[in-house]
Amino acid sequence: MLTAKQHELLVFIDRHLRETGCSPSFEEMKEALDLRSKSGIHRLISALEERGFLRRHKHRARALEVVKLSEDMQPQREASRFAPNVIQGNFSGKMPGVRAANEAGAVSLPLYGKIAAGLPIEALRDSEEQIEVPVSLLGNGEHFALTVEGDSMIEAGILDGDTVIIRRGDTAENGQIIVALVDENEVTLKRLRRRGQSIALEPANVRYETKILPAERVKVQGRLVGLLRQY
Repeated sequence: MLTAKQHELLVFIDRHLRETGCSPSFEEMKEALDLRSKSGIHRLISALEERGFLRRHKHRARALEVVKLSEDMQPQREASRFAPNVIQGNFSGKMPGVRAANEAGAVSLPLYGKIAAGLPIEALRDSEEQIEVPVSLLGNGEHFALTVEGDSMIEAGILDGDTVIIRRGDTAENGQIIVALVDENEVTLKRLRRRGQSIALEPANVRYETKILPAERVKVQGRLVGLLRQY
């Protein structure tokens, strides 16, 4: 069962593919669904992938494929005079609920950009870039990736240029490394320490000082679950 917005997006993508031969851009999808940011489109596409309705082709821009339609869309499509302009394949072996899994056991996650001071997480999300991540790094829930900038977490083994895998959520345990939004405009990767009514954002580098802030100024955006590094 699809939500109203998921159904609306699937209808729009299917119609655009049949009429133009290519998938719509994120901006076109955002305008068609009257959403305020592209991050909402990312979440809808991910949900449709998880349910087996859409497939994203790796390393190709604007490459969406409608794998199947919801039942109430079938009569409309069969009555259309347009032939589907998508690549058809044998998806009989695809496991439902696995998001864009390939034979190597990897999934495609949104890579939102560098995590650096001065950028709210919503600004980081406006990216269509994807990165393949081994399934073994992920658990339940929604995930995204960020590129680390700086050396404030080097003693935790997180280096400048690393890609961190974040499980989205607004809670975390004491001592976990989190993505924190401070004062609604600064995003940082730090270790969480709760101290009474305050929160300490603790670096893993003796050259940096721990920030101690009132709890209401800090919002947890997600917690670290994995790390990728290229040599």
